[in-house]
Amino acid sequence: MKLLTAFFSLAPLVAGHGDHDQAPISGPLQDLWYNTLPGDGGTQADSVFSGISTFGRIKYHPCLSSHSVPYDIAFIGAPFDTGTSYRPGARFGPSGIRQGSRRLNLYGGYNVPLDANPFNSWAKILDCGDIPVTSYDNAYALKQIEEGHNLLLSRKPATNALARGYSKKGRTLPRLITLGGDHTITLPLLRSINREYGPVSVIHFDSHLDTWRPKVFGGSPSEQASINHGTYFFHASQEGLLANDSNIHAGIRTTLSGPSDYENDGYCGFEIVEAREIDKIGTEGIIKKIRDRIGTERPVYLSIDIDTLDPAFAPATGTPETGGWTTRELRTIIRGLDGMNFIAADIVEVAPAYDTNAELTTMAAADTLYEVMTLMVKRGPLSLEKGDEALEL
Repeated sequence: MKLLTAFFSLAPLVAGHGDHDQAPISGPLQDLWYNTLPGDGGTQADSVFSGISTFGRIKYHPCLSSHSVPYDIAFIGAPFDTGTSYRPGARFGPSGIRQGSRRLNLYGGYNVPLDANPFNSWAKILDCGDIPVTSYDNAYALKQIEEGHNLLLSRKPATNALARGYSKKGRTLPRLITLGGDHTITLPLLRSINREYGPVSVIHFDSHLDTWRPKVFGGSPSEQASINHGTYFFHASQEGLLANDSNIHAGIRTTLSGPSDYENDGYCGFEIVEAREIDKIGTEGIIKKIRDRIGTERPVYLSIDIDTLDPAFAPATGTPETGGWTTRELRTIIRGLDGMNFIAADIVEVAPAYDTNAELTTMAAADTLYEVMTLMVKRGPLSLEKGDEALEL
């Protein structure tokens, strides 16, 4: 009898706990729960160091299992690192980048150099969590990444969902920002992009070319072994995923197997901006080279390897190379691409296990994506209808 009495006395508490739509707890401190802080961003009043980690503390939604919430920009993780040639560990990159992003809207999120607030704009932005990726079968894992990305990319955006766009299917699409993962993931991401847009131009920030022929990595004992974080652009070129002669690397400073590596890179459609050029032409010169190569209207995919930065600023990466750019220089260059037509982006090769306890690399990656997110917001929705024609912003 005592057990029954205890059970029924707890029943209202259990029922109340399961009711997620009930009013906030009342009391003298009611106004403090999830209030907003001053500023344009309106960030929630619970501390940035509490709660679950999403990118920049934006809202989370399990987009892969639910179609109920539309978005204009979505963050999605691809925790894959079995294509690395040196240090593994980038499977923990998505969670590390989210941790490094927690303070981005601490004071409201306003981006002073770009004069915009990506957290408080026309765009509905979500963190969609991670694509489930197996670590036991690379071929299957890359298929998981391609299909997961395309499932999110092919939906109607929250804004201008009925506008006619310039995708090859004639409709507007949301933008996706992928958190890697080693750089192999860019191949399935480009495959997903190709299904909606056709071949696209690529801006590639990296210390390595990543257009190497598979023989540079010891040959190809199997088809899957030939696909890794140094050859994925070679395969992308072979598959027709890249726009002809309108792609560019920036930050290159790696050793080569020989001069033919640069020749092969040209066959894949890339121009090269080496890291050391910044000493002669500065950040403005780097920006000009990229803009002259790509233009402002063509659809562009942006891929950023965190090893573009010098290991002094980003030690936690798969294949570090000294002589790189500072975090300030990289952010300045990316801001200089304001107005370009970025349809999607990724940041890769963040391996938090090699970071310092100050989270240097994860913060640098998060801050870099903050600039990318701001550029996407400033550009506006991918298209707007004006009469019978689609007007690209």
